[in-house]
Amino acid sequence: MRLPILDDHVHLQPQGRNVEAVKEFERAGGTHLILSHLPYDEVTISSEADWERSYEITLRLAEKCRDETSVAVDVTLGPYPVLLLDLEKRFGLARGIEIMKAGMESAQRAVLERKAVAIGEVGRPHFPVPGEIMTASNEILLHGMRLAKEAGCAIVLHTESATPENMREFALMADSVGLDRGKVVKHYSPPLVLPEENHGLCPSVLASRPNVNEALRKGTRFMMETDFLDDLARPGAVMAITTVPKRTKGLLESKAMSEEQARIIHQENPKKVYGIKTREPS
Repeated sequence: MRLPILDDHVHLQPQGRNVEAVKEFERAGGTHLILSHLPYDEVTISSEADWERSYEITLRLAEKCRDETSVAVDVTLGPYPVLLLDLEKRFGLARGIEIMKAGMESAQRAVLERKAVAIGEVGRPHFPVPGEIMTASNEILLHGMRLAKEAGCAIVLHTESATPENMREFALMADSVGLDRGKVVKHYSPPLVLPEENHGLCPSVLASRPNVNEALRKGTRFMMETDFLDDLARPGAVMAITTVPKRTKGLLESKAMSEEQARIIHQENPKKVYGIKTREPS
């Protein structure tokens, strides 16, 4: 089998296993991953100037993995939405919004400089928050969508659990700023693959066996992810970094997934969303 295999959402930590974890991914058959920025203990975000230093950690981790493995690594950068809560406590909501919007703008610059392929993960907290925080989060997200539209890139959403109702909400937000719905990726998505479920957004499906099986029954317009955290205190959380290649190979061997379906999921869909090319293994 000579097929690309992409994990659409992986985190690496400076103090984690980082490149060693990516080597495991490679040995399992993975060829490409999307490395998503996450806040790091090494950099506290207190002003606009801090974003570039924080993003540089993700970019260095990606470069290290490219140097030491044959895995192709692309990067998404953006202000993790839960950071707004800490910024609001320290500086007030208005200043917090300014700093978060600056994080979006710094991420867009990285995309324009071809250091990143998307703005993300961004959006709103995944747990209940006061109404003013939700309103502010939506304002910040809309700003990010405008910037994605300007840059011609994708945006990767971190939000509460995806439902057809909030997928429609995000789709209408994208419409309001002229962003192609197909450039909006819902990270950590259940198998909302049907058009009436995702309203044109691209679901990045958490690669559990039930999720992927259900997604395949509905079609091929999705990507697969682990949301691997590279947290030494929680090895294998959210899912092991080897899950996507092992799951894909198992489905191919059992004939539950055809090679054509695998090619669409791991090659054609990422190309449409991010404009990247996933190569076949040598």
